[in-house]
Amino acid sequence: MRINFRVLLCLWAISFLRFFPGTSFAADEIRPQGARLNLLLVTIDTLRPDRLGCYGSAYLKTPQIDDLAQRGVLFTRAFAHTPETLPSHTNILLGTTPLYHGVHDNVNFHVRPEFLNLAKWLKDRGYSTGAVVGAFPLDSRFGLTQGFDMYDDNYGWQNREALVFVERKAEVVVERACRWLENQKGPWFLWVHCFDPHQPYDPPEPYKTQYKNSLYTGEVAYTDNSLGKLFSYLRDQKLEDKTLIIFTADHGESLGEHGETTHGYFAYNSTISVPLIIACPGAKPGRVTQNVCHTDIFPTVCDLLHVDKPPFLQGVSLVPAIEGKELPKRSIYFESLMSYYARGWAPLRGLLEGNNKFIDSPIPELYDLEKDFDEGNNLAASTSLGAFRANLAELTKKQSSAQEQTARQGVDRETREKLKSLGYVSSSQAPPKKSFTAQDDLKTLLPYHSRVLEAAVLYQTGQAEVAIALLKQVVLERKDFDTAYTNLAYYFKEQRRMRESLDILRQGYVNNPMSFRILVMYGIGLVEAGRFDEAIDILKKGLSIVDFDAEAWNYLGVAYWNKGDFEEARKAYEHSLALDTNYPLAVNNLGSLNLSVFLKSKDPQAYARAVENFKRAIDLDPTYASAYNGLGAALKMAGDVDGAMMNWKKAVELKPDFGFALYNLGLEYLAKGDKTKALDYFTRYKDKFYSSLPLPDREKLDALIQKCNEKSEQ
Repeated sequence: MRINFRVLLCLWAISFLRFFPGTSFAADEIRPQGARLNLLLVTIDTLRPDRLGCYGSAYLKTPQIDDLAQRGVLFTRAFAHTPETLPSHTNILLGTTPLYHGVHDNVNFHVRPEFLNLAKWLKDRGYSTGAVVGAFPLDSRFGLTQGFDMYDDNYGWQNREALVFVERKAEVVVERACRWLENQKGPWFLWVHCFDPHQPYDPPEPYKTQYKNSLYTGEVAYTDNSLGKLFSYLRDQKLEDKTLIIFTADHGESLGEHGETTHGYFAYNSTISVPLIIACPGAKPGRVTQNVCHTDIFPTVCDLLHVDKPPFLQGVSLVPAIEGKELPKRSIYFESLMSYYARGWAPLRGLLEGNNKFIDSPIPELYDLEKDFDEGNNLAASTSLGAFRANLAELTKKQSSAQEQTARQGVDRETREKLKSLGYVSSSQAPPKKSFTAQDDLKTLLPYHSRVLEAAVLYQTGQAEVAIALLKQVVLERKDFDTAYTNLAYYFKEQRRMRESLDILRQGYVNNPMSFRILVMYGIGLVEAGRFDEAIDILKKGLSIVDFDAEAWNYLGVAYWNKGDFEEARKAYEHSLALDTNYPLAVNNLGSLNLSVFLKSKDPQAYARAVENFKRAIDLDPTYASAYNGLGAALKMAGDVDGAMMNWKKAVELKPDFGFALYNLGLEYLAKGDKTKALDYFTRYKDKFYSSLPLPDREKLDALIQKCNEKSEQ
């Protein structure tokens, strides 16, 4: 047997280093040049480190993630820069803070295309790139798709009025991720995002029963189990030793700490402390206790994959820490600005310096994290804060960019100017408030935030009137609380109190004319009420603030379509679909528009497009009743009555009170001579819609029912 002395020498050298852990080695020694590693980035939404076994969880073991930690390096003090999904993932994928890229919350911002992300950087260096995301905050419309060959965000469609985000389960995310991996030949980068621990907490069985006293913990246990299938796939395909795995969360969850139920409000460690595990083939497992952050991931990946780093990165490579070295001393920036941008409340910004955590707000806070990681003892009153404020100002200036202010604009300048000329985009917006007092501090305003969350729980548990009364009191006391208006409007609408829903939204709009969420909900409500001119005006105002919202463009199209302005309707629908190609409502509405064009012009191409649109909407969402109804109408026009009835029946099966389909089926059974079935469908239609029909339509329906009864009596 021939002995390779070079290999033996390398093995001996590695063993020697392991006996002397203080000895460092370079990234090339962790993994020699030549073997190109794949990259798997796993981000779990809303995951607290203390719910993982490897972080000493007292709640449960997480065997899949714990096993990854056994093979990798676990960072005990990793921090997010923001406590919300979209900005945190932007920080990770761009390697910069919101001061640079300008994405500060989930609603009002969009990642501009000039900001290069990790996927594009690796794609340009020969990597295939894929992403599978679990929920709406990471929808493609928000701009994180740059560089991804595949960006799978087909989790269903988001109703902007709904109080929770649409999501898909972790097992579905993992299955789609593995399916993409099956087709990869060369080096790849895959980002897998699981949303499950996010509120509402609803784990599948057996976790729902097993963790009935802590459904959040049950969601974590379920997610861990689902990830096992992904990690097993890597092992089975012999990819584990060829793949750099980075595991983290976008943020945590307060679970009542500091009076916060969920996240996105404060920036305490309950929501910005996150798990971080880096498992790199060739690297020694271990634990790092130094402060690290999300923006460190991009430069670390570059070093471990042996690719150059772009110059704009604001984090540091963690390779020295993986090797046992000290990282350079620095400050880590964080913020929580959702309430600032949505309500005009005081901004919350801060920094971490060693064991010190400084929170800058009208009522400032300072904590010694070595002694008080849970932040129970505010040292601000007994400490001079001048140096901390100066350091934060310097850090803010250093990390800011000229483009930061453009993140609210979702289209390029040329398109934006065109929209402005058409009246879609206003030329100016009201300046934000500049000065804040203790009355604007989030801690002062927490009771209002808590009452809105309390109202949500009351409503979900069947106490609708109590919830409504609570929210009415909130808007009476705080006219600037946008969520109180929109939640109240949603509750009214759920109870079919449509006038009250519109009234509260109008009140919210008067008091908060720059609230995008109120504007869009109000615009949608006006469309549904048939007040199309008002709806167009309100939706345009909303689009002057955030012009990349697919729902707003879709409902603008609906308003124009109902006015008979097919050209403007088409522009709006197509713009909606340019923002979200997987949005079945806009696809279906485009089908209705094309069918209207066909009825007017008899253009066969318009008919073919309509059928194609309806079928596409069904492919995107097989549970979408309206698309089946539209396809049924198209088939009826072509003389395919059986096909039409089959689709209408499917619509009624999916939505038993679907009025159009009930009425259409009644008509067709009446035409076929089956009066019994016709009477059944007409009666069901009458029971649901009779009181809301205009008098001529009531009389017509009564005549049809009378005809069915006359036939059955003979």
